[in-house]
Parts: sequence; structure tokens; C-alpha cells
Amino acid sequence: MARSAPDVTVPDLTGRRAVITGANSGLGLGLTGRFARAGAEVVLAVRDRGKGAVAVEKVRAEVPDARLTIRHLDLASLDSVAALGAELVAEGRPIDFLINNAGVMALPKRAVTRDGFEMQFGGNHLGHFALTAHLLPLLRAAAAPRVTTVSSIAAWYGRLNFGDLQSERYGPHRSYGGSKIANLLFARELDRRSREGGWGILSNAAHPGATITNLQVTGPTHGGVAVARTRLLYGFLYRIPGMWQEVPTGILPLLHAATSPEAEGGAYYGPDGFAGLTGGPAVARAPRRALNDADAARLWAVSEELTGVAFPAAAPAA
Repeated sequence: MARSAPDVTVPDLTGRRAVITGANSGLGLGLTGRFARAGAEVVLAVRDRGKGAVAVEKVRAEVPDARLTIRHLDLASLDSVAALGAELVAEGRPIDFLINNAGVMALPKRAVTRDGFEMQFGGNHLGHFALTAHLLPLLRAAAAPRVTTVSSIAAWYGRLNFGDLQSERYGPHRSYGGSKIANLLFARELDRRSREGGWGILSNAAHPGATITNLQVTGPTHGGVAVARTRLLYGFLYRIPGMWQEVPTGILPLLHAATSPEAEGGAYYGPDGFAGLTGGPAVARAPRRALNDADAARLWAVSEELTGVAFPAAAPAA
């Protein structure tokens, strides 16, 4: 008998508010549709308002009464991150869900953010670290807030070198994997500090396995490099049976982590299929280097220093 397509049951989210970064395409767009269908109001935090407007039209074509707003966010600019934080804090409305989803992958040449950080470490990790800090008062004001940070199976080949966090010795995939290690360390440390400090926030992480999005092309072709060749390569790879899945399935571990009553703080979720590439949500194995409490605390301190943001003090890890 054929195996049924995996899915998750999203509880009724009426009256609750979610902020999703990178909500205009790929995983972020898929998550926006599912949150809206469950009754949540969704803030699409996107770099390009025009693409955000197109995304809103797509979601409303399926969920006509969807409550959606577009806000500008460039994670490669700490000023932009602070501006969005100030805008939402000024509104004073609690945030029930923060999905740290947006990212860039495997840029062919080293690039830097507006603040001078290596683009993948700066955007994928530092931008989300700072955004979470700015939104912390609104998260703490919610009844049962969650922060879910999106990592990747690429974390398995990543290295977070504290002697070279800005990847002066640059390798596209090594640096990307390092930023995904940072995402995992951040998610776990946020949950620990929340528990120690009584913040009331459940923080966890998830990865989508091998899900077909524009991330596989836009990163490696950053700056117009080898666009046709990269599209041809992935067009071939996408045809390998059992290796890839579409967005509606790829978002399931993220949805589970963010909304399921069974999802736990500090946990990591991913697809349950071979090598975590495809399938429904399950507990995922994290690389040992993403489970080092001392590294998590060290990264937290360095991230506060680099971004200029500060979380409330919390007791050190035992």
C-alpha cells in the first residue's frame, strides 16, 4: 500500500501573531500560508516589499481571509533589524511566534553585510540574534511564545571557528555550514537562558531536509555567477528519486517545532526519512559541535558584542 503524504496538525491559532523572516518565498511563504490557514495573523518580514506583496496575493488566493502585513527587514543590516524591532515594539502587540527562517547559502565569493560581517554568519545568525533581542519584550508579553530557528543538514559539515568567525579564509559551503551551527547553538542557548531567567519563551530549531527552494540557486549564483550552469545542475539533481521534496512537505518539521504541543524547548527537528533528507517531522540528530554548552555561551557573548544588543542576564550553564 502506498505511503500517505506526511502532514502535521496545526492547532487553532486565531488571535495569535507570528513574525516570519524571509516570508516571501520558499519555506517562509509555505509557513505563512499554514499559519494563516490556522487563523494566525502573520507579519511577513521581507527585504523586498514588492515580492512581499506578490506573496500576500498568493496566500490570499488560498486563504481569502488571511490576516497579513508586510514589514521591511534586511538581515544584512543591523539598522534595518533595529528599525523593525522598534516599529513592532511601538505597536505594543505581543508576538506569539518568531520564525527565524531567512538565509543565504554558499555564496561563491566572500561578501559582507552593511556592518562588515561575513554575509552568511552576519545574515543567517547575527541578524536573527539581534532581531530576537529587539522583539524579546513582545515575545515575553505573549502567553506561550515560541522562537523557532531554521538550521540545515549542512550543519554537519560546518565549522564554527572562533578564531575566524568572519571567514577571512572563506569556503562557501564551510562558511554556510558554520552559520547553521551558529543557528543551533543560538536556539539551544536561548531556551536555556529563557528557562534560567523565567522569560517564558520556548526556543527550538528545525531543518527542512532537502527541500526544493530558490536558496539552492540564489546563493551560489550571488553576483551573477554561473546562473545557467547552476540551474542546469540543480535541474538534474532535483530528478534524483527520493532525494528531494517540495515546500509543503519541507516545512513540516518547522511547523511541528513552532506549533505542536509535543515540541520541546532546546530540541531539534527534521524529516524522518533517509539521512534526514525527506519525510515527516521527527527529532533530528545534531552535530556534537552544536551541542557544546561552552561554545553556545561564548557565541552568545560574542554575538552581543558584535551586534550591540543585550539580552537580560541569565545564570551561567552548570
